[in-house]
Amino acid sequence: MSVPLPRDDRRTAQFQQRLRTESDYHQARLLLLLSGFTEDEEEFVGLTRLVKLDFLLRYPAMTRRLLPEPGNWPEGTEPTRDELLAVESRMIRYRYGPWDDRYYPMLGALVGRGLAVFTGGRRFAARVTPRGRQLATQLSEVPEWRLTAARIRLLREHFDFSGEQLKSLIYEHLDDVAALAQGAEI
Repeated sequence: MSVPLPRDDRRTAQFQQRLRTESDYHQARLLLLLSGFTEDEEEFVGLTRLVKLDFLLRYPAMTRRLLPEPGNWPEGTEPTRDELLAVESRMIRYRYGPWDDRYYPMLGALVGRGLAVFTGGRRFAARVTPRGRQLATQLSEVPEWRLTAARIRLLREHFDFSGEQLKSLIYEHLDDVAALAQGAEI
């Protein structure tokens, strides 16, 4: 027989479950990105690169503005009207990206789960492990992740640049975003 939790304990348990679910979502997305931009034993180099690619993945309205032609989206991957208007499309500008403070714990969790390894010493570089690559392949086949995987392929086709090149591209073509003060809503 289970004893019901007091109201505050239930709220705490629900909050912790939401955090676990959110954390798993972000880790899965980052694993797909790392895997989608590397082959077998290849390293993914550059935290700025990862942050900028994640920005383009999470905010397809911004990606749409950077594509050379609007029709470059493979069928079924273009941002929907709902996505363009969704809360996720609004963000706060930070120094490196819209999600600065979470990258290290999420990447560390991938390493802790044996899905990636850090390889860069003092610079950020990571390699997806065989187990991580297998999971990324499986995730990309799950209906909930197919769109993300397809958009990562689009990003690799059009935006497979260094972190500095991506930063310059974003600052040049999304100058309205880059000009905002840190902490401002985009």
